[in-house]
Amino acid sequence: MKNKKLTGIFLPSLILAAILAAAFIKPQKTGTLRQMENLGRGVVAVRVPGDSVYIGWRLLGTEPEELGFDVYRQTGSGKPVRLNRTPVFESTNYIDGSADLKIDNFYYVVPVLKGKSQEKSKSFLLKADSPVQQYLTIPVRTPKGMAINDGSAGDLDGDGEYEIVVHLSGRGIDNPSTGISGIPLFHAYRMDGTFLWEITLGRNIREGAHYTQFMVYDLDGDGKAEFVCKTADGTIDGMGKVIGDSTKDYRNLDRNSGIFYGKVLAGPEYLTVFNGQTGEAMSTVDYVPNRYPLNGWNGPGGNGGKDSSGNRVDRFLACVAYLDGIRPSVVMCRGYYGRSVLAAWDWRDGKLKLRWVFDSKDGKNPFSGQGNHNLSVADVDYDGKDEIVYGSMVVDDNGTGLFSTGFRHGDAMHAGDLIPERPGVEVFGVHEIEDGTKGPGAAVFDGATGEVLYMGSIDIDVGGGVAGDIDPLNPGTEMWYDRSGLLNMKGERIGEMPSSMQFLIWWDGDLSRELLNGNRIEKYRVGRIFTADGAIAAAGSKNTPVLSADLFGDWREEVIFRTPDNQSLRIYTTTFPTKHRLYTLMHDPQYRLSIAWQNVAYNQPPHTSFFLGTGMKGAPRPNIILVNNRKARAR
Repeated sequence: MKNKKLTGIFLPSLILAAILAAAFIKPQKTGTLRQMENLGRGVVAVRVPGDSVYIGWRLLGTEPEELGFDVYRQTGSGKPVRLNRTPVFESTNYIDGSADLKIDNFYYVVPVLKGKSQEKSKSFLLKADSPVQQYLTIPVRTPKGMAINDGSAGDLDGDGEYEIVVHLSGRGIDNPSTGISGIPLFHAYRMDGTFLWEITLGRNIREGAHYTQFMVYDLDGDGKAEFVCKTADGTIDGMGKVIGDSTKDYRNLDRNSGIFYGKVLAGPEYLTVFNGQTGEAMSTVDYVPNRYPLNGWNGPGGNGGKDSSGNRVDRFLACVAYLDGIRPSVVMCRGYYGRSVLAAWDWRDGKLKLRWVFDSKDGKNPFSGQGNHNLSVADVDYDGKDEIVYGSMVVDDNGTGLFSTGFRHGDAMHAGDLIPERPGVEVFGVHEIEDGTKGPGAAVFDGATGEVLYMGSIDIDVGGGVAGDIDPLNPGTEMWYDRSGLLNMKGERIGEMPSSMQFLIWWDGDLSRELLNGNRIEKYRVGRIFTADGAIAAAGSKNTPVLSADLFGDWREEVIFRTPDNQSLRIYTTTFPTKHRLYTLMHDPQYRLSIAWQNVAYNQPPHTSFFLGTGMKGAPRPNIILVNNRKARAR
């Protein structure tokens, strides 16, 4: 990096970069295994045209490659029928063209290892006369005047299958704006539609994309996911218990107070861990950091002036990371235009313990003003422990700054093995130009060292951008951003501008990704291949799904939309057969953590720790151990 003024990298980062570069960033064998969810088979069966049934199921990340599967159909109390003549090895999906669809059909799979049948999976019921549709429906108890917003997934009850946590929002207000917002609600549902709990955050938590970040993850390894978020006086847990003082109202209600009207700039701030199965508040501590001083969150160049209005101080992010390489920690964050603070917490034995706090403190610090409206988590230096990719900087697993590129704030970022022929993690992001700042509008840098690999749109403000393998004609990943056209990772133009800069999804039968825009899926150079008729994107202006993740079936991703009346979730699954076989993406740690942070601020699509795309060399076996959960063994 020759332009030190442009990149903003300080001396310790340069020394670290040289050391890592000399070591070629080779993966390290740490001997540690990450605790991951003990998932079931996730069998799903949906009716497709031609009076056939598409069946998909999971291969787990810990299972041998030589494992095969037998697929069974059973009607009522009748004898099960094996549908395949020989075990299925080449994929984890199957098309049944012989079913009587006028009656109930139960589908399940039986693993086969070296000719011996293993324990059968749970059954999936395809009801009699089911219509040709590729979605499951979850009724939602949405109150009048509210809408379905972002969602997340976790095994809340320990049965080896995912439940859905959904954020229900009323009137959302952006940080610079005034007014009284709605009160954020959270609901949890099983896949069969069973309602589990409701948590209301109360009037002292403002509603909006930058305020209400929540994490769903098994933080203590007991096989059941917790729910974690910022709370305040008046929050009510899933058992009806109030946190703090329910009589307090810290909203500025003086209509003559100008920009402060309706904002919450006083009162205690909490962090609460809730039981994922019941919604009960299990532990509440003070939120770190607090908001004071209100005008201490401005940018390196005085970005925003002396902002005491609650704009920059109330910019929140959150994630989960394996900071010790074994068990996950939750990281709650505040600020990114200027001062940025990340606080890592461990949930162990029913107690929250602060692991470390990273604080950029002021505008003179090279780590100030580098955060995005999103973040990512990856083991960028291959030491077995995760780092936080916080926009244009990276925070190490021990809470110290690894490096800062100085490229400033941006709205979109993608981190992963974007250049498969190059070892390590690469980060693509777009950047804003404001208050006289200069630099690239788009850039790619090495996730471990900060080495700049590409810069584009110099001194031009760029608002959106995406990186993913969408073009099988080009080896590796492509990137695109405002007015760029489709570029390879060297920055060379290789095609016309894709139709969307929203989301990505693995959907059809090949290994490249598709474009997910609102309720439509398009394939680059082909056009639209799917429309979720009767469903729409999550509430708000982001036009992103409630959630997109590998929730069940094979390794391809499902996508969750809402119905226009906000009374239902629809979980859509692919019905494209594929001959490509991969273990569930949820057993790739980076991908699983991407699903946890997907709901944060400006939603971004997940990425795997390895290159998954056309021409890939294969998925490396994940370094994981599944939590001991007896209920999940009946897969």
